Amino acid sequence: MVDAVAIPIREARAATLFGEGQIQNIDVACNLGDAGLVVVDGSLTAIQQRNLEEKLKRKVIDRTGLILEIFGERAATAEGRLQVELAHLDYQAGRLVRSWTHLERQRGGFGFLGGPGETQIEADRRLIRDRMAKLRKELEQVRRTRGLHRNRREKAPWPVIALVGYTNAGKSTLFNRLTGATVMAEDLLFATLDPTMRSVRLPGVDKVILSDTVGFISDLPTQLIAAFRATLEEVTAADVIVHVRDMANPDTIAQKHEVLAILRDLGLLEAEGEVPTIPLLEVWNKWDLLSPDQTAELLELAENREDRVAVPVSALTGLGCGALLEAISRTLTQGAKLHTFTLSASDGQRIAWLHANGEVLGESAAGSDERGPLTRLEVRLAARDLGRFSGL
Repeated sequence: MVDAVAIPIREARAATLFGEGQIQNIDVACNLGDAGLVVVDGSLTAIQQRNLEEKLKRKVIDRTGLILEIFGERAATAEGRLQVELAHLDYQAGRLVRSWTHLERQRGGFGFLGGPGETQIEADRRLIRDRMAKLRKELEQVRRTRGLHRNRREKAPWPVIALVGYTNAGKSTLFNRLTGATVMAEDLLFATLDPTMRSVRLPGVDKVILSDTVGFISDLPTQLIAAFRATLEEVTAADVIVHVRDMANPDTIAQKHEVLAILRDLGLLEAEGEVPTIPLLEVWNKWDLLSPDQTAELLELAENREDRVAVPVSALTGLGCGALLEAISRTLTQGAKLHTFTLSASDGQRIAWLHANGEVLGESAAGSDERGPLTRLEVRLAARDLGRFSGL
């Protein structure tokens, strides 16, 4: 990056967004730094983008265009590529304006009378609409498949933990640290686009499925919100949400509010306030980058929280990861109730499941029936685990 400049705008110009003097200043800065691309951190109309490119003699893109380019580079799976292409087409459909003269050419009509025919812009719009319809059908099939997988996981004996957070907060690094996986984890925006799942063993819970999700960002383009709905749906099916925060970022509080706003849009927080509908843990990541004064201040803040669910960690060094796993385990088992089960002594699978996923307080012989000897177990189980056990 050559330079970054904040430009105050008293009144947005319909043709160029910026005033003539501001455009000249941008042009001078580009010439001095030999810049070939200008990125505007905001939305540009198609006309504004075209006019700025003509005046600056350089490629100009807006915030949405930049995010789409990054997403296009990061998409690794077929589903991710479908989502990115759909978002790109939705964005490009708005770029087809009559000010682009090459789109004004008219194609010939059909039949003896000829007729006005179809302009190039109409043909392009039709092709984009057809391609978008095809992509939506393919993505709907992806959603149905993902829904079937989700239903199977709900019947399985393992709870799901979803990592969420602002982009570049360290979710993938934490995911790799906890699971031993090798998911791409770099100092990049949107390094993760496709949800990845791995199993993790927890104290007192035996095993959970940990899910790494796409990073959130402020002012996410509407095209991406729609296109990545299937990815975000994974969060709604989780048993616990782990909100990973980059505490070394000076904008960490603003980033937190952006993440909570998206969770609220997904129906995972109450309409007003920050009360989650799914248990939520907050992870204070990049603890190793903070000064002693910062850590002392944050620890005091954590002590004063009513929920006491903030866990300081460093995904890079492993600091606090053990405490995080214990916190997840406590969250999963909170609200557990005591249940009595009488099972056949030969039903080793279900007895072993209760030992692995619940707190067995007592086990004794309970006579016999036509199946043979019976065993009575006193087990403390969470409501969701009770439902899973019933489905075994």
